[in-house]
Amino acid sequence: MRTAFLEGQSIAALAREHDVSHGAVRTAVDDLLPEHVVAAEKTPAPELPVTLDMPGKVADFHRSSGLDDVERAALDQGVTVRCGQGYTLRVTAAPAVHRQLLTRCQPLDGGHGLPAIPAQRKARRDYENRVSALTPWP
Repeated sequence: MRTAFLEGQSIAALAREHDVSHGAVRTAVDDLLPEHVVAAEKTPAPELPVTLDMPGKVADFHRSSGLDDVERAALDQGVTVRCGQGYTLRVTAAPAVHRQLLTRCQPLDGGHGLPAIPAQRKARRDYENRVSALTPWP
């Protein structure tokens, strides 16, 4: 069992192979190789992409600003949804990317020598509410 685990076989696969519970395999591996189990458990799970609606005013601001490749790809792959006079961009990305985009659109609130336009401030607040509902900030 130790050799199979060190060769990369998962705990679930070992449990199926030996017809025992996952907990039994985890306990056995933990007893035999405590340093490997701790290292394997510390790796964080990747964030799954989520789809959020970004107001058009926020999307327009981002398109005119300098974004990194990941953020630019998320916007480019977004789906435009027409609503009334404006539009919404349906963006699918990891929560971390949504948080980066939200941080980058802070100038829409005014300050830094830029005028505060009420419609843009409201659009940014709407996007902030959607991003904040995802997960707590790190």
